[in-house]
Amino acid sequence: MLCAYQDCCSDGRRNSSRRFMRSEKRRWRISRRGFLIGFGLLGSGLAIGLTVGVREGRLALARYLDDSTAPGTVKAPPNLWFEILPDSTVKLYSPKVEMGQGVHTALAQIAAEELEIEWKDIKVVQASTVRGLNDPFGTGGSSSINSLFDPLREVAATLREMIRIKAADLWSLSPELVVATNGYVFQRNDFTEKLSYGEIAVTAGEWEVPEVIPTLKPRREYRYIGKSLPRVDSLSKLTGVATYGYDKYIDGMGYGVVARPKELGSELEYASPGRAIEQPGVITVLVEDGFAGVVATSRKEATEALKHLELRWSVVESFGTEDIERVTTVQDGRGVLIQRHGRTRANLQNKDQLISAEYRSPPAYHAHLEPQAALVDVRSDGVQAWVSTQSPELVQKELASILKRKRSDVEVMPTYLGGGFGRKLNVEVAGEAARLSQAAGRPVHVGWTREEDFLFGSFRPPTHSVLRGSLKGGRVEAIEHQLASGDVSLADLPAVAGAVMGADFAAWKGATIQYAVPHRRVTQQRVSLPIKTTWWRGLGLLANTFAVESFFDELAINAGVDPLEFRMNHLSGDEEALRLRKVLETAAEHADWGGPLPTGRAQGIACCTNVRTVVAQIAEVSVENNVIYVHRVTAAVDPGLVINPDGAIAQTQGSIVMALSSTLKENVSFSNSLPRARNFDQYPLLTLRETPEIDVVLVESGEEPFGMGEPPMGPVAAAVANAVFALTGKRIRRMPLDFS
Repeated sequence: MLCAYQDCCSDGRRNSSRRFMRSEKRRWRISRRGFLIGFGLLGSGLAIGLTVGVREGRLALARYLDDSTAPGTVKAPPNLWFEILPDSTVKLYSPKVEMGQGVHTALAQIAAEELEIEWKDIKVVQASTVRGLNDPFGTGGSSSINSLFDPLREVAATLREMIRIKAADLWSLSPELVVATNGYVFQRNDFTEKLSYGEIAVTAGEWEVPEVIPTLKPRREYRYIGKSLPRVDSLSKLTGVATYGYDKYIDGMGYGVVARPKELGSELEYASPGRAIEQPGVITVLVEDGFAGVVATSRKEATEALKHLELRWSVVESFGTEDIERVTTVQDGRGVLIQRHGRTRANLQNKDQLISAEYRSPPAYHAHLEPQAALVDVRSDGVQAWVSTQSPELVQKELASILKRKRSDVEVMPTYLGGGFGRKLNVEVAGEAARLSQAAGRPVHVGWTREEDFLFGSFRPPTHSVLRGSLKGGRVEAIEHQLASGDVSLADLPAVAGAVMGADFAAWKGATIQYAVPHRRVTQQRVSLPIKTTWWRGLGLLANTFAVESFFDELAINAGVDPLEFRMNHLSGDEEALRLRKVLETAAEHADWGGPLPTGRAQGIACCTNVRTVVAQIAEVSVENNVIYVHRVTAAVDPGLVINPDGAIAQTQGSIVMALSSTLKENVSFSNSLPRARNFDQYPLLTLRETPEIDVVLVESGEEPFGMGEPPMGPVAAAVANAVFALTGKRIRRMPLDFS
């Protein structure tokens, strides 16, 4: 066996304002001195492993692992990255979880490219917190491929070269006289002489690590990157073999159910087992530290027994939707500055062409098909947890704290996720299952019901945007955006830490002004809400782009300029602006912007930049009986280098469908301190019949991939609202869009 210990550094930060930084790229770099070599773990193959040090700094940077100089280092144990079996199959242990986004397939393409193996010979295995790269960031933020593109290629290329050098050694040849391709190493002067990777992998002896990182393939030589290869998880999902958190089962396990309050914010003041322990199938009743739960031989029995607990909950002040909206209201001058250029406020005073508008978005549910679930087995010799989570390291840390164990004693094994969308970055269910397993002395599975997920989960925060702009000579002279929002990234921090951070960088995604306006100013005001808010696909991108791009349309209309032309007129000549111009032109061409449309239809346009990906969208709509119908969405997307075009198109389509559902339908309203909706019958989503034709055009640029999972969310609501205005003259400034 070969173990490669790999140092970690993080670079590539980009400055998004004078006061805040956002991630551009995270890198793990290989150094020759970072490799250690040994044998004996498998006995039948070769493995290349690593330890990664991760700097943890201030949250605004650390959430994206931006700061390579921040204090603190988390060390993972030696773990496997690749494993080569005797039959030449190469296992890739993925640090990113698969939740439908196709990340396992894309990572396999990247690895196979540098390994020089056949596509059929690479298999993807989900890493755990014990086996595989431990990535504290988890899977989210549209960062998986961007952050691992270079590191994965470097590790794969290094492994390929080590195999090639070992083959040369076996043949007593100079390494320059052998070549690796298609899973074999050949002698350059005699291609009939070859050794498979599997044959070489089982060879004992010393392994030579290259002095420097091998030269990586140029784009023109790619065999797999850029190809629409089939999903590596398709067969297991089609045949029902794939295991999700809710499916997980092991012999001897029990089912746990936890007591919930009748109002959000209410705490358990008193609990007694009552007659719960006497109920059929009950194994254990646990009452401790504001927690009460039951373990039984079936979920139904546990649920019935829970009714027999004696519980008393604290009384809380009742709240409803009106209270949430009142709190989520901009207070002039109270926000934290996140973008400033020029003298905005001075140039917004006493202007003849001064335009102002307000926009709102409500809380929203994640609507993942699989509610959160976990199976935890607490034993004296260690803890194993199978969890539907986007962040196994966070779960590991939480379980170690709850159970008072070392983190190294806890292995978290992420399952497939039936949707995540940010909700499963922080799951409560694992801790609940751990408590109950420890009490019951056996594995315990806890799976939330849909009603629990609706009532006691976390939501996308509501927003309120106030925008003002002034025009001069048909152009925008000054623009101000004041945003009030619940927290996203700071929601789980102690209040004092959140106060130090000032603004929530995730909440103001999409709030800054991307146009070359001489005077521009953006602030964000954090508001304290009586509900839990958290990560949601795109973070603040959908709501904030809705406000900014709708308002820019209003400015265009007031200036008497075509909305597309108006946007182009306000783009600078820098690289990002040129890419944005290109996608605007491409979307306009494919949607035939300004061309003839069926009677009763109109188009609207919007665009955004997020995680370096630029997106332009044009929506075609009609309105009948006060109902908005979206017939077509044309999206031009530049995500840099595309790893798998089919996957990128699917990601774009999925983002647009989710954003359309939120744009037209979704709204979590509250009454008596609880959400009114308990299930999908009370929380309508966009149906297949209502889903429009979605035309996606990929506009590639550069040599590296950017984010793909979230950027297409941004422009949807604004494009639809702008189209509705173009058709009817009515400006809708509140999500979900309601024409009536």
